[in-house]
Amino acid sequence: MSKIHLISIGGAAMHNIALALQKQGHIVTGSDDEIYNPSRDRLNEAGLLPLKMGWDESRITEDLDFIILGMHAREDNPELLKAKELGLKIYSYPEFIYEVSKNKNRVVIAGSQGKTTTTSMIMWVLKKAGKDFDYLVGGNIKGFDLMVRLSDAPIIILEGDEYLSSPIDRRPKIHHYHPDIAVITGIDWDHMNVFPTYDFYKQQFVEFIDLIETGGSLIYFEKDPKVLEVINKYRNSGKIKLIPYHRINDVEAKG
Repeated sequence: MSKIHLISIGGAAMHNIALALQKQGHIVTGSDDEIYNPSRDRLNEAGLLPLKMGWDESRITEDLDFIILGMHAREDNPELLKAKELGLKIYSYPEFIYEVSKNKNRVVIAGSQGKTTTTSMIMWVLKKAGKDFDYLVGGNIKGFDLMVRLSDAPIIILEGDEYLSSPIDRRPKIHHYHPDIAVITGIDWDHMNVFPTYDFYKQQFVEFIDLIETGGSLIYFEKDPKVLEVINKYRNSGKIKLIPYHRINDVEAKG
């Protein structure tokens, strides 16, 4: 059992991580300057809603095992500064997710669109097949209580966002996960405030592919020319297996 504090606990992923950690039996606290529903009600029901909004460095104590830092906190956040002063381990949430899943088979769904839909389809199939798996998905999926599950399951399904990880970890979230199986649904320039050119944005997917474990697989949408631009250099690399898919009668099917 660990004692964990989440800075910026009110975010969609962050509050679900807090709830998942509490289910595991950890001691969880959190803070935020604003928390809206449904996060607010769910945290309140679990006894995890901060007693007051805002930041307070007195929440950060030496007996904390680690901090999980959300993207919406600032670099000068007083709780973050206190954690640094005390030398506490500070994770961005994707960094933490990798830490607890590095001994699992990791399936990561990336792309500019269709990630949540594709992730939920994989989750539904695994559930119907009776497989035990963990997951992190970017939406509320029918049949699943939370957007995050953490357990001893041998597999984890991760929706891979290319946005930055935290105020002090400027890597895209997908660069943390080191997938055994990766999916790229499509590439269309996004997050222009962070990736000011298309080439810079596209490079994030090149680096994502570079991080696939040796012997792993990349499943990609072969009708997207921008995806083909990215994957062509890997056709004869021998490091990973390339598996294309395309649409048949508007239904996603393996090619």
